[in-house]
Amino acid sequence: MDNPTHGTEARWVQGWQVGDHNIQHNYFHGRAAISWPHRVGAVPPLADRRLDRRADHDLRAAGAGTVVVCQVVSGLGGVGKTQLAAGLAHRLWNQQGVDLLVWATATSRASVVARYAEAAADITGVEDPDTVQAAERFLAWLAGTSRRWLIMLDDLADPADLTGLWPPTTPAGRTVVTTRRRDAALLAGRQLIDVSVFTPAEAARYLRDKLGEQQRSADVDALAADLGCLPLALAQAAAYIVDRGLDCASYRRRLADQRRQLPELAPEVLPDEHRASVAAAWAISINMADQLPPKGAARPLLQVAAMLDPNSIPLALFNTEAAIDYCARRVGTSLGADDTLDAVRLLHRFSLATIDDTTGAMRVHALVQRAVREDTDQAQQRVVATAAADALLQVHTAGEREYTRAQMLWSNAAALRAAAGNLLVDPFTGVHPVLIYAGHILGNTGQGSAALQYLRELHATVTPTLGADHPDVVVIRTWVAYWTGHSGHWAEARDAYQELLPDAVRILGPVNPETFEIREGLAWWQGMTGDPHGAVDALKDLLADRLRTSGPDDLGTFRTRTALGRCLGQADDPLGAVAELTELLAIQMRILGPDNVYTLVTRNNIARYRGEAGDIAGALAGTQDVVKARTRVLGPDHPHTLASREGVALWQWKAGARDIALTALQALLTDRIRVLGADHHHTLSTRQKLARWQGEAGDAVSALLAFQKLLADQARVLGSDHPDTLTTRAELACWQRQATDLAGAIVEAQPQPSIDSDG
Repeated sequence: MDNPTHGTEARWVQGWQVGDHNIQHNYFHGRAAISWPHRVGAVPPLADRRLDRRADHDLRAAGAGTVVVCQVVSGLGGVGKTQLAAGLAHRLWNQQGVDLLVWATATSRASVVARYAEAAADITGVEDPDTVQAAERFLAWLAGTSRRWLIMLDDLADPADLTGLWPPTTPAGRTVVTTRRRDAALLAGRQLIDVSVFTPAEAARYLRDKLGEQQRSADVDALAADLGCLPLALAQAAAYIVDRGLDCASYRRRLADQRRQLPELAPEVLPDEHRASVAAAWAISINMADQLPPKGAARPLLQVAAMLDPNSIPLALFNTEAAIDYCARRVGTSLGADDTLDAVRLLHRFSLATIDDTTGAMRVHALVQRAVREDTDQAQQRVVATAAADALLQVHTAGEREYTRAQMLWSNAAALRAAAGNLLVDPFTGVHPVLIYAGHILGNTGQGSAALQYLRELHATVTPTLGADHPDVVVIRTWVAYWTGHSGHWAEARDAYQELLPDAVRILGPVNPETFEIREGLAWWQGMTGDPHGAVDALKDLLADRLRTSGPDDLGTFRTRTALGRCLGQADDPLGAVAELTELLAIQMRILGPDNVYTLVTRNNIARYRGEAGDIAGALAGTQDVVKARTRVLGPDHPHTLASREGVALWQWKAGARDIALTALQALLTDRIRVLGADHHHTLSTRQKLARWQGEAGDAVSALLAFQKLLADQARVLGSDHPDTLTTRAELACWQRQATDLAGAIVEAQPQPSIDSDG
């Protein structure tokens, strides 16, 4: 259905949660339903005195067909591609020509996935912790909906980033991509809208509209030519002229004076004859902004902005202690938050940046950023990079959802790393924390494999500078091991922790918190890969050390005791698990309270192991209580709530209420497909259990067919060697042996409704 059915009160729960498998996640709760029409992402405002260009007409005409082929708006940086896309978006939105408008920055695959996930959350009312799954659900929704939609993918940097993420071609939808690229793979099967600079007549008209008719026509024409008719350069020059009360001839003289003092821009971005004049225009605007109060503050703030994501820099970043202190040191006087925010407004005033007050974000053209970085003294570049990194760690965007904030931090941290290079890696101070944190927050947005790749690359980059024994290198290796396991590579994670532990003990010391985390990770993956008894022994030793150094009330101690309880259960000691977890529960109830997510995890685990110890009725009642609590605290669609519902079905099955259990599990599967997607590993796990129960209930043929389809899906999603895939393969062989006259039974079997389809 097009209309979302999730109507719970809008709220969300943030923070680290130890899941039922002792795996840490950052989960987010569902929201209230939306109304139509709906917009996702902030469409840039239209420029002052914006001209209606030939490209505008080309873009509008391209949408006249019944099924619109995707349009690719391509051209040089600064020619106004984003403005063309924004013009179309505003036009269709204001004319009620679309039901759904999505504006996504496409400078990285992560940013596109994030915007799609946000749209999926808005449409379904459910915020999926796995953004890749959410993005796939959104694309499937686009393919099936009759609502009119428009997807804008702005500033595509690498066509490969859209592999598997292109919106479908349907009569109801339309996609527009802006990019500087002209790759054959990008244009094949799509319509190119070629955007060049203004024509000389358009450039002169723009300047006259901004500056007035009192300017001499010859000077206006000459200035347009000096600036290469580039729209961004024209806007900056016009702002400078108006604020200084100059005429075009005076501006041209100043432009000529400064031209050779500025570094040239890369030739692949702008034509040779345009490089110097554009750079000079930016330099003049910066100098002008720097002369207004707070005097001298605009340039250092622009230097900070030049290190970050050009498409989404939070204004709150310039209100951080790090940004204010850096600016004050450069100005040589005391400054406050009002001063830095005033300086940011100067950047907007001189067209060096664009501020969107609705989203609280600032955009700076990538060419402006490059010119500013190249114009910064080499000795100062490390100071600027450190200030930007510190500010990024300190920024807090009030009112933002935690997921949105995480995505903002990732995109800016990734841009910072690209701009700073090795400036944030020093043999004495180590790796700036933001570089490590960037990988972790990427994983927290549901992209564990991408986080793993990023952290591996970071490790390879910094190790030659710092040396293998630097503590920061150990920390990076720890996160590599963490995301290796949480990306599904259990044995590899175990081996990585095993290799890391002696180095951590030698470098960090045996009682360092990081060493404790490594020991816990090693024990956990040791248990997950088939040695629960060894894991129990290791966790008991670790718990003793944690109690001695941190005490029983420490969160680290809580995590270790949770892991120990789980491993005791895996080691066929459910009573030991109940005892350990019951003792932990008493402490958590006293410190955290009954509704804390950690407390609810412990209550759920206690119920599970009571059942495995033989108390089926107690397990069922306890798990039902947890479902009620999690529904109240986290919401009905939270992954923890869904996990407890599966526990209820399990204990109903073991209690003999098989029909009730099968009905409950089928309902759970429907909800997991809706909330998590058909390919989520929890959804696949529920399908595995349902197929098994169908067979145990006497329907061997249905079980066999279900396992055959499940095996194909698991091999595609998880890989042929994943433990769950191997389990399904064994189950399939079992039911093949039990199904008599299999070939005839399959032929005679009536078609069954697909319980794991999106329909």
